Amino acid sequence: MRSKTSLFRSAAFAAMGALLLTSCGGGGGGGTSTPAPTPTPTPTPTPTGGLYAPPAAEALTAVDVERVLAQAISEAQARGLPSVIAVTDRVGNVLGVFRMNGARATATTASAPNGVNIDAQNVTFPAEGGAIAKAVTGAYLSSGGNAFSTRTASQIVQEHFPPAPTTVGLESGPLFGVQFSQLPCSDLAARFGAAGAAALIGPKRSPLGLAADPGGLPLYKNGVLVGGIGVMGDGVYGSDPNILDVDNDPEEFIALAGTRGFEAPAAITADKIAVDGTTLRFSDATFAGVMSSGGASFASFNGTAGNLVAVIGYANAAITAGIAYGSEASGIRASTAAEFSNRDAFVLTDGSGANRYPIRAGTDGASNSAPLTAVETRAVLEEAFAVMSRARAQIRRPLDSRAQVSISVVDTHGAVLGIVRSPDAPIFGTDVSLQKARTAAFFSGAQAGAELSANTSADVRQFVGAMRTFLNDPAALTGAIAFADRSGGNLSRPYFPDGEVGRPHGPLSRPIAQFNPFSTGLQSALIIGNLGQHLGFVSGASPTDTPARCTTLPNVAAGRNRLQNGIQIFPGSVPIYRGNQLVGAIGVSGDGIDQDDMISFLGLHNGGARVGGIGNAPKAIRADTIVVGVGAGVRLRYISCPFAPFLDTAQQNVCEGL
Repeated sequence: MRSKTSLFRSAAFAAMGALLLTSCGGGGGGGTSTPAPTPTPTPTPTPTGGLYAPPAAEALTAVDVERVLAQAISEAQARGLPSVIAVTDRVGNVLGVFRMNGARATATTASAPNGVNIDAQNVTFPAEGGAIAKAVTGAYLSSGGNAFSTRTASQIVQEHFPPAPTTVGLESGPLFGVQFSQLPCSDLAARFGAAGAAALIGPKRSPLGLAADPGGLPLYKNGVLVGGIGVMGDGVYGSDPNILDVDNDPEEFIALAGTRGFEAPAAITADKIAVDGTTLRFSDATFAGVMSSGGASFASFNGTAGNLVAVIGYANAAITAGIAYGSEASGIRASTAAEFSNRDAFVLTDGSGANRYPIRAGTDGASNSAPLTAVETRAVLEEAFAVMSRARAQIRRPLDSRAQVSISVVDTHGAVLGIVRSPDAPIFGTDVSLQKARTAAFFSGAQAGAELSANTSADVRQFVGAMRTFLNDPAALTGAIAFADRSGGNLSRPYFPDGEVGRPHGPLSRPIAQFNPFSTGLQSALIIGNLGQHLGFVSGASPTDTPARCTTLPNVAAGRNRLQNGIQIFPGSVPIYRGNQLVGAIGVSGDGIDQDDMISFLGLHNGGARVGGIGNAPKAIRADTIVVGVGAGVRLRYISCPFAPFLDTAQQNVCEGL
């Protein structure tokens, strides 16, 4: 049976009760390399559109939502587990939350392994928050090419991949850290309660970020992703540390019963997708084990088996129809020709026709003598989109599908200079691509150490000293080194080199004795106050919600800091330089991490070649010049590009020497 590990932080809640190595190889933590020759680039056509088929305009109706809820309620009754059940649409709008009579009011995370509870360990929060987070996760991690669940999320965020007693010593999950995205404090995420055209705008936030507790599944209608269902019933919000057994998880069976008629297409479920030779997990529950018939109506349950409930900050006590993804009202739509030249491009919108993040110049002229121009921003976004359009996807079916991602560009202040998506990119990548871009810009900047050292939290401040000691560099975090997210991710693992048991933890991580997937180190420490404030608001204990700006870093402009939606610690971003001067960063998310790395790195390289003046960091200052330890030390990684990366050429080693 499952042993659930915990997700968030108790201390903060007391008050609320790749190395490019000058080459192209490798994945996670270690290794050395010799310089590779600079190749002659092979020109390839730039795709201009028509390569992607946008998802059909499908949405859950109010009757559909009632059916999903009724099927789940019936299964919960059959299993004797009164539960809280939530349904969302694809962009995170909560369409209904049902609390069954006798359902636990709260859920609790487990303690730290050593009993010293840091971040969100041993925390109690409203069960509705867990159900919504699971539904959001099922919807956000999935697409028309892949169906992922919270069990899938559990597999890819732990300290070893795949998580099992026999895999100790392997690197951490490929999306290690993604659980701290879609945060309730994110400035990208829309919020429930807006009036008029903005009411159903997405992407919406999640109360707890992304969930790793089985019991969250995507919903499909006529083969099109339309939302997710989440179930919170057993009072334990955690993850599955052993994928070698098959769990009999009542929450997962209840969620699966709810998907009857809205099941994920069998050809794209996670168990048909492999990462680094490991097949992912989708659900340990099967329809053969479902106990209920699913024929009961919602009307027969509403008011007798329980009731629809309001959730502060997320939903009224009512059923709402979902919104069709891709429509203006959904918050994500096809771009206009004026907004983006490639006709496959999608953008975020405000519901009234305006692009939320139009391409623009850098806002950081007060501290940066050579800000990015709008022409440069456009070139980087367009060239990265072109690389994506040629790239072979890792996590999509059928095989040899094109990669689909979200791409963000920011300046050195973390201000968004443009965001673009492919039509069917998973929603989670929107927020994550922005996190990645901001993270690369922040840690490559001259101010990183000073701003962290000035934080009101002693826990946050201590990471600066740990970093400088670990790297044996008293000047670390002062702008001398260019950090990609793969580099920072190397330093954010509970073992360094990544996964190797018995090694010390990275300086931005928690020690393994007090680590779990949702107490990751600096990443969680930066936002734990926001998360505590928000859960107090959701529970009704506090009238004040967290502001739409994560972290307590100092402002760099009125009402804005550099890390407005938190940091991210898995690969897919690089900083942007003008010569030796940092001017911004690009972040990519939505496919395999090597694909994300390649799209950001080559997109920036090609964009710089197109307009001149900007490009990747000079090789001499990239993080892969850092060797930790003496003798046979461990070199940090910068980026890693995939094998056989493109669909239109057999070219290999496409990042080598750049």
